[in-house]
Amino acid sequence: MMHGGRIVAEQLKREGVTHLFTLCGGHIQSIYDGCIDMDIRVVDVRHEQTAGHAADGWARVTGVPGVVAVTAGPGVTDVVTALANAQRANVPLVCLGGAGPALLSDRGSLQDMNHLDLIKPITKACWRVLHTDRLAEYVSMAFRVALSGVPGPTYLELPLDVLMNFAAVDEWPDPATSRTSAQSAPDPKYLSRAISLLESAERPVAIIGSQLRWSEDRGALERLIDRYAMPTYVNGMARGSVRADHPCLFSRSRRVALEQADVVLMCGTPFDFRVDYGRAPTWNPATKIIKVDRDATTLGHNKGVDVGLVSDTGLLLEALTAQLPARAPGAWVETIRRDEDKRRAKMQVEIAVASDPPNPLRVCAELNKFLQPDSIVVGDGGDFVATAAYVLTVRPEGFWMDPGPLGTLGVGPGYAMAAKLARPDSRVVLVFGDGSFGLHAMELEAMARQKIPVVCVIGNDAGWTQIRRGQVEMYGEERAVATALEYTRYDKVAEALGCYGVWVERTEDLAAAFAEAFRVSETEQRPAVVNVKIASSDFRKGSISV
Repeated sequence: MMHGGRIVAEQLKREGVTHLFTLCGGHIQSIYDGCIDMDIRVVDVRHEQTAGHAADGWARVTGVPGVVAVTAGPGVTDVVTALANAQRANVPLVCLGGAGPALLSDRGSLQDMNHLDLIKPITKACWRVLHTDRLAEYVSMAFRVALSGVPGPTYLELPLDVLMNFAAVDEWPDPATSRTSAQSAPDPKYLSRAISLLESAERPVAIIGSQLRWSEDRGALERLIDRYAMPTYVNGMARGSVRADHPCLFSRSRRVALEQADVVLMCGTPFDFRVDYGRAPTWNPATKIIKVDRDATTLGHNKGVDVGLVSDTGLLLEALTAQLPARAPGAWVETIRRDEDKRRAKMQVEIAVASDPPNPLRVCAELNKFLQPDSIVVGDGGDFVATAAYVLTVRPEGFWMDPGPLGTLGVGPGYAMAAKLARPDSRVVLVFGDGSFGLHAMELEAMARQKIPVVCVIGNDAGWTQIRRGQVEMYGEERAVATALEYTRYDKVAEALGCYGVWVERTEDLAAAFAEAFRVSETEQRPAVVNVKIASSDFRKGSISV
């Protein structure tokens, strides 16, 4: 016989869980007690949203669903944003939500509310567990559903009396037999059609998205373009799946490539705002589309396709590599390379400027010198983070995480904490906008107290610049409201919370500031914050998407 919290913890351990992210609450304390017995580290944060993002970040880095536990009522409502973000990004996590005693349901107990109707639209599935002896079964089910098909978040509501009661579990679910890691492989008939299109293509292009992250073989993309050369663009969690110097990897020339492409291979990413919904003139109307997704219902969404394949991205790329003829980089790849080089040359002009305050491109270029092959970069912001995405080099041994298609600011501290805990020997760099820093700055205290040494870099331009730039253009400076900030000394805030902080206003001081931040972080095992006053730049002008 054991109490419900211990049953939950023991099943979490069987599922491979080593860390639980949470903000304390009376309804879920028995789960903490069970985690102590099962040697699961309880990592506490200062806002439930961060706990949810940490579970999301853990899954992105490890490939194993992260777990977040929140208390009833406002604890659940606070984690909603993180669950919605994970759902839109297709990230598997398990959320354990507390609730008042089932015996007092709808009688007005503390923090009593209808959680399931709130949570249902932003999860793959949600359940209310009413029997202590079935807790392990439901935990297993939550993991299985989170990982199946297109990954996503799941939710378990666990009433207080169910967690506090004692029960014996007759049969513990075994992950080895209760779920499978097998994924859909491409239908041979439709695979043959895709190969025929690519064989006859003169100007093929590949766009590879986040579903590659959940394939067992992230290296499948690089092997394909080693054999069959074509301009290739990656987004989301596919970033870093190809070495940065690969001759077929591009980032700045996608619009030019899509305007001319005759065949596009699009895997594991939707026709959403990031690719202008597949519309002309961004896309050549005559382009043949090969669309690959784990979910068949998304294949024709927003744009019709010529070949639709329901498949794991990695398995599809492997099948293409095995059957396509070799194709060397030729005139088509060189055409796109010239456009890419021209656009990057413009970036280099700004990078080379030693202005005071520093140009944001220069800040990112200096930071890039401190990234190691296995570094993990977390972006939390708008304009500055989008700039960093074009400059910072993420290698296949490392990882990149950002707000994703939901555009959720505030993801950074949770992602970074989880990344550092999952890979303690890797440098974790959190790139902040000054606006987004304000959302969850108190998480620096949680990092410092629990010795989670992350290096944070704030691009401080005293404004919500991604929004403000267009606002000023549309309405004028005098009507630009709610988008201006101050050049706040966030480094002082960091120091007060137990972190190392430094303020930088000159380009010549950047290198020394970054070097000291990494030294302090790694030797003293505490977070470091480099607060950089940055100059205005037109690099991102006109780039906002809706």
